Amino acid sequence: MKKSISIGVIGFGTIGTGVVKLLQENGDLVAGRLGAKICLQKIADIDIKRSRGITIDQALLTTDAADIINDPDIDIVVELMGGYEPARTFILAAINQGKHVVTANKALLATHGDEIFRSALRCGVNIGFEASVGGTIPVIKTIKESLIANRIQSISAIVNGTSNFILSKMTDVGGSFETVLKEAQALGFAESDPVYDVEGIDAAHKLAILLSLSYGKKVHLNDLYREGITQICEQDIEFARELGYRIKLLAIAIRRDREIEARLHPTMIPFNHLLANVNGNFNAFHIIGDASDSIFLYGQGAGMMPTASAVVGDIVDIARDIRKGITVRIPPRVLDEETIEDICLLPFDQIRTNYYFRFSAADRPGVLSRISGILGANDISIATVIQKGRMQGGAVPIVMTTYNARERDVRRALENIDRLDVVMGKTMLIRIEDDRLS
Repeated sequence: MKKSISIGVIGFGTIGTGVVKLLQENGDLVAGRLGAKICLQKIADIDIKRSRGITIDQALLTTDAADIINDPDIDIVVELMGGYEPARTFILAAINQGKHVVTANKALLATHGDEIFRSALRCGVNIGFEASVGGTIPVIKTIKESLIANRIQSISAIVNGTSNFILSKMTDVGGSFETVLKEAQALGFAESDPVYDVEGIDAAHKLAILLSLSYGKKVHLNDLYREGITQICEQDIEFARELGYRIKLLAIAIRRDREIEARLHPTMIPFNHLLANVNGNFNAFHIIGDASDSIFLYGQGAGMMPTASAVVGDIVDIARDIRKGITVRIPPRVLDEETIEDICLLPFDQIRTNYYFRFSAADRPGVLSRISGILGANDISIATVIQKGRMQGGAVPIVMTTYNARERDVRRALENIDRLDVVMGKTMLIRIEDDRLS
């Protein structure tokens, strides 16, 4: 039985540095629990001169990833560079060399996961990707292993810490989206170009991975409805509070008989919902299985050391299999890749949920009746109405929430309402998840 497992790390950025740091600080702890030492054999990065704030043997550093991929002594390749290319090429090359792989690359797996997972199975190697969704939260292991006997009925998740930080700050302290975004950037919670976070792209990658694990089938990223948080304003935050809701960017998956409803967008949820109280840059997952019932997972969804913790966890899992002479004990997506079919997604215009509308309307008699008449004609029932004082230009905000309605009907109704001469500007729409309105 092997007494040491050799790894090579491709990508010596924030997460790569965290992995090296964790192995330096807790390597003896890991070795004691594994029964073997994790040996860092090589680190590849374009820039090997920059200080990472840790002491590292310079002989371990290389600018050529091939030095890791082609090294017969390296058992596990850890890809932490991110992006599509050359990460995809490096991972496939490592797999074809018979090396196990650990990655945190959610964008790559959401887009090219089929190819990578099938290659891993064909070559008989393991691939660990716990850190790709939820950082340190063991949601992938939970779905693949702990809930293996369950039909996953639904998942509601906060999977992007940047967006959650911004919405939490806007709700609890106040401030416009633009102001709070600048603060998040200053604190390091948001990138200088935050589009992947605030437009929901990062979260959509994670939702795609969760769907493929939960329902055992492929999903195409472009088929997922995605909406970011850039249009959320202080006014909507205040109306949400008045209605008893907080606004969160939620990734949602729901089993609907033979179809799967999947969407990602800002959502109003009641104050007493567990997810409503997940604030700052934390992530959380509310999963309902037919046998397990409700499960809630919460923790740091990003960051150097939390993500490094998940990466090292995958390394140890694979190392245990290597020591036992086992490979692919658990397929990457639970089922055999050769039998996996595409997920049948419920068309987005067919989903049914509850809605919040904010109209900017002229302050004159009959406006409410004209708006409500169009909603009623499209089978949309009003749950609540709030009308505030006059705004600049003589307009007033009118807020309505609805009982359960169909997306297609809502869109058609709003198109007609926005054409009214008494409505100024485009109606603000935010979906609501509240069982009380169903």
